[in-house]
Amino acid sequence: MQNKIYNLYPEVNNFEKFTLKAGNLHEIYYEVCGNPKGSPVVFLHGGPGSGCSPTQRRFFDPAHYRIILIDQRGCGRSKPQGEIEQNTTDDLVSDIDAIRAVLNIDKWLVFGGSWGSTLALAYALAHTNRVTGLILRGIFLSRPSELNWFLGQVQAFFPEPWESLCAYLPPNKRHNPIEAYEQLVFSDDIKISIPAAIRWNTFESSIMSLLPRPAAPSSEINDEVELARARVQIHYIQSNCFVGQRDLLAEAKIKLAHIPTDIVQGRYDMVCPPITAWELSQAMPHANFHMVEDAGHSAMETGITSALVAATEKFKSFNI
Repeated sequence: MQNKIYNLYPEVNNFEKFTLKAGNLHEIYYEVCGNPKGSPVVFLHGGPGSGCSPTQRRFFDPAHYRIILIDQRGCGRSKPQGEIEQNTTDDLVSDIDAIRAVLNIDKWLVFGGSWGSTLALAYALAHTNRVTGLILRGIFLSRPSELNWFLGQVQAFFPEPWESLCAYLPPNKRHNPIEAYEQLVFSDDIKISIPAAIRWNTFESSIMSLLPRPAAPSSEINDEVELARARVQIHYIQSNCFVGQRDLLAEAKIKLAHIPTDIVQGRYDMVCPPITAWELSQAMPHANFHMVEDAGHSAMETGITSALVAATEKFKSFNI
């Protein structure tokens, strides 16, 4: 781990917005900022379902990088919001490479955190010759054991948020919260779907960081965004994120051994427990593995942020 503390770059407000038509249903939002002639890097957000935010541009030196942020199908500013039809991991991988081609980029650095780390690996395995390097944070491989942790076992450390999640449900539905919430958030009645989506998303938010973070004021909650996020996430979880039958560790060991990689993980990550990042580092022994001792899952915790920016700084010296 580096000794120097790295901070986010200043806000980047000068960016271009684009949409990609994907099939007959989806329009994928993406934006480009930074140096138009710089080293290209693509940011893959988490969730599934989260969408991108302006803060995520700030992991990268805008004087060096050509920064591309993508809102995945159904997420953020992509349309239709919350749409789960024609929405699988393979679809997202295809979208990423289609955007690369539209932007006339030969190869790029791929940066993904949490679910974005799964997607980054899936993309790199499908389009290895298009990837100059990987920066992965809060590693998640969509295996049943990881989903079982998030959907129940985490209550051993966070009993209060788990109780709040389950207390919203009738007693006879609490044995299988995800199925109960699936019924609620996909209700046609927004008086049912939106409050359930907010409660579902609040659970994840409450276990994101090592120390508690203040909740967003209710005035800042966007009902449509919350509903879309919950619908897309539950859709993916119920299908093991469409990669649950693959052994991504074994695939990465064989196909990605030559790809420069940095892995950043919080020691006390309760969303994506560190065992997964450690196993990935064993499968990719050439990778630089950074275990941040005083952090949980959030990329906005000081140690995680510093390690991620340090990684983007290191990759500036690569010939991309």
